[in-house]
Formats: sequence, C-alpha cells, structure tokens
Amino acid sequence: MPARDLGPVPSLGYAGPIDEHRMVRLDGEQTADADAMVATEVPVAFVYGGRSHVVMMCTPADLEDLAVGFSVTEGIVGAADDVRRVDVVRHSRGIELQIEIPAADADRVASRGRAISGRTGCGLCGVDAIDDVLREPRRVDSSFSLDVDALWRAAASLDERQPWNRETHAIHAAAWAEASGALRVVREDVGRHNALDKVLGALARERIDASSGFLLVTSRASYELVLKAAVAGVALLAAVSRPTSLAIRLADDVGVTLVGLLRGRTANVYSHRERLLVPSS
Repeated sequence: MPARDLGPVPSLGYAGPIDEHRMVRLDGEQTADADAMVATEVPVAFVYGGRSHVVMMCTPADLEDLAVGFSVTEGIVGAADDVRRVDVVRHSRGIELQIEIPAADADRVASRGRAISGRTGCGLCGVDAIDDVLREPRRVDSSFSLDVDALWRAAASLDERQPWNRETHAIHAAAWAEASGALRVVREDVGRHNALDKVLGALARERIDASSGFLLVTSRASYELVLKAAVAGVALLAAVSRPTSLAIRLADDVGVTLVGLLRGRTANVYSHRERLLVPSS
C-alpha cells in the first residue's frame, strides 16, 4: 500500500497526527503482512517563563489551541489574552510549547512545585496538592437552554468529523456546537482533556463566546472535563460514556448540565436537566 499524505506538522519531524505502520495480522493459524494506521503520540512540554511546567502525551496537531486552552482551564492565566505568544519548537525527543505569559503568572506557576510528567490519560497535571486539584470554579449562572433535537443532531454529526479516529480507532474528540446543534469546532487528540483544551483554545483564539453553545466529548465525563467546561462558562457538557461521581457532584454544584451515555437518540441527564427542552409527548 503506498504511503499517504497525512498532513505533516511543519518542521517538527513527525509524520503527522496519524501514521502508517507495518504489522502482522493473525487469523487463527494464518498470518499475513498488512498495514495499519496508528495514532501518533508524542511528549509535549508546556514551558512558562523558560521553565517546563508539565509534559503531556499528545497528538501533534493544533498545538497552539492546546497551549491557550490548557493555560486558561488550568488557571495558569486568567484569560486567553494573557497568553501573549506560543512558539511550537521541536525538541530532541518531543515538542516544546514555549508559552509567553505575564511575569506574575509565570512566577506563580513556578511556585506550584516541581515539574511533573503527565500520561496521556492525565488531565490534572502540574499540581501537587489536593486543594489545587479540587478547586471549584465560578458558578455557571446561565440562561442557556437546548432543544433535545439539537443534542441528537450534534451527536449524529460528530463521527464524520473524526478522520484520524476513523483511521486508528484510538483518538478522542471534543467538539463545540452552536445551540442549533451545528458543530463549529472539532479537535482530536489521544488525550480526552487535550482534545477539550484544544477546542476551548480555538474558541478563545477566534473570539467565539463559548457560553453560547455546548460541548461534546467522545469519552467518559470525568471531573477535570466538567471543571474545564465550567471555567469556560459552558453550561452543558455531553459525553458518549458515563460520568464519574465526582464529575456529577461538581456539575451539580457549579451549575453545569451534565449529559452522559449519549448514543444515537438516547442519553442520561445527571444534573440541571431544566436546560434540556424535551417536546411533550
């Protein structure tokens, strides 16, 4: 099979967000050589003030969006405009995001403690105290409401917006949809929290009001995803899998409508169900 152009990341030395590898397919006692598409996973260091804050395993795409989204949702800066510059720099064995922020914010990040590494599934990195992890954002006091048909519409169109996952079956997606259910921003990453940060970063960079729509994720709804949604002022988060108990508690406390097990035209609503408008039968 000839190699395909998978959209290389300029000057970074990686083939792209997905890559083609040779493998051996086993079928009973039969073997055959074959090609498979796999997700590219690389270490990405978030560097503030010349100091590495955290290293995350990420998909090497939309990294500027990731830098902005992560910086805001993790409380490193107070607003997207505080991220003054992002340089994506090839490192010997990974990528550095050299992020310029105000000196006071950089000093505060440095005072949090030692730099740590984050695995692909880690969404609460760079903190070393429980109180820092279990922070409660400002309550989402929003009049936002959503016709349930818009939720079904957004969910139905998400799969076709995940080209890398169709190739690999190994990449998460996050999306922001308008109240009509039309998907406006979709990002993919091997880390579910990375995908969400990329979406929120893209919205901030395009100066789109995140609170005017809702979020979808192709994963379980964990605590940190609800936290990131609330920090961005988004009133509704929907996930294809179940939420955790801590995610439900946080969503209930901060005013986020949390939807789980979103499959086809079925879903569970775990908090603030009043925002979902269901036609009378």
